[in-house]
Amino acid sequence: MSSDGRLHSRAAQHRTIHMAQGKVGFIGVGLMGHGMAKNIVEKGFDLVVLRHRKAAAVEDLKTRGATEATSPRAMAEVCDRIVLCVTGTPQVEALVLGPDGLASAGRPLLLIDCSTSEPESTRQLAHKLAAQSIRIVDAPLSRSPREAWEGTLDVMAGGAAADLAEARPLLDCFARRVVETGEVGTGHTLKLLNNSVSLGYAAIYAEALMLGAKSGITPQIIHKVLAGGRMDCPFFQTFFEHVVGGNHEAHRFTMRNALKDMTYMANVAGAVSAANPVGSAVRNALALAVGLGDGERYLPHLAASIAQANGVTLPGA
Repeated sequence: MSSDGRLHSRAAQHRTIHMAQGKVGFIGVGLMGHGMAKNIVEKGFDLVVLRHRKAAAVEDLKTRGATEATSPRAMAEVCDRIVLCVTGTPQVEALVLGPDGLASAGRPLLLIDCSTSEPESTRQLAHKLAAQSIRIVDAPLSRSPREAWEGTLDVMAGGAAADLAEARPLLDCFARRVVETGEVGTGHTLKLLNNSVSLGYAAIYAEALMLGAKSGITPQIIHKVLAGGRMDCPFFQTFFEHVVGGNHEAHRFTMRNALKDMTYMANVAGAVSAANPVGSAVRNALALAVGLGDGERYLPHLAASIAQANGVTLPGA
């Protein structure tokens, strides 16, 4: 048998094994979810996707072998494991607890929530659903839509050991690294901590660029000083590829979503009676940008928003 024949044979064997394990549902085939779902179906799982406003993503997944469900309940009636990749807590709660939601099917389920949700809501939801034999693994993501498509995301996963073991084959389809974080809710907590660090960088970059502009120093000069130095990192590179390089698709994460995440982080701090002045400052910078009408712009536009608020325009931005 040729090497191609052996590869096709192995792929067919994996598909047979995965299909024997039951159907897998996926809700939220947006910027991140499309690539994640693509990798799941291409790894041989029998995938069911929920109808989405991005119809092209659903149609693409169907050409790869997925089928389509018309409602969360319809999905839960045929799937045992369901991945959620939506905006945040309100969307997750509506999908699970709504009148036509996943829980209304009345079947045991494993829900893998890859959204960036509020940890306390995740814990409460897990407690509430346990009586219905519905279990939750919170498995939020790090990295970008490009890595989602390539199957090289980083995942932080919280949940019971048995549930994590059941979720792992799906997570491995789209992740290069899975860090098990502890009990349910810890994955979402670590995601918010991770985002607070990266969004802190964004706020610092934006303020430095604004102060540079007011002092007659261009973004290009600031980029030359920082690039290749100790402050350089992939986040810096995509942020400045937008600001200096003019590639507005380089860092696809909206400021409205960033503000949501920092608001969740403030709630975490409040729940443990912690002072987080840096996090509060970052949240306020994002709130300012959203208040200026820039909420749907991608995160690097924060530099232009902060500049505008200070009466200056970034050259070339």
